Amino acid sequence: MTLYVDGDLVTLPEQDRDRWDTSLIAEGQALVRRCLRRDRPGPYQIQAAIAAVHSDASRAADTDWAQILALYDQLAVVAPGPVVALNRGVALAEVAGAADALAEVDRLDLTGYHVYHAVRADLLARLGRGGAAVEAYRTAVARTDNAAERAFLAARAAALAARLPAG
Repeated sequence: MTLYVDGDLVTLPEQDRDRWDTSLIAEGQALVRRCLRRDRPGPYQIQAAIAAVHSDASRAADTDWAQILALYDQLAVVAPGPVVALNRGVALAEVAGAADALAEVDRLDLTGYHVYHAVRADLLARLGRGGAAVEAYRTAVARTDNAAERAFLAARAAALAARLPAG
């Protein structure tokens, strides 16, 4: 989930949740609960449930990633695909660590998708593989036409490259 503020991309962990509209969140969560009570969850209901779990946390650090991972497991059954698997990999990183997530993400055939490279870059950086992470960020930049995403990803690559040892 991303938000654009003044044209800049703001990732979910960096968002000021005090600015979120709590009445709309409550309305959305009530709708999700009503749909899930029907006990016939489809892909849209599961995606809404994932969003509801994110919105339930008052801080990004309080996100129930295990629940999100379980929901992605359900989504993979009803709507399998590489993008669902990629998003599941993001949740897996939070639950089991970057190494397990990278092993799953690297099996995906999404090399033309900029988000795939951005996820890989983040996982590689978490694993201390800065050089590979910078290259993955640069690949992500090259694969998106969105100016805000390009600026965000290029800044991540530059910041990480600046911390790498010379040589």
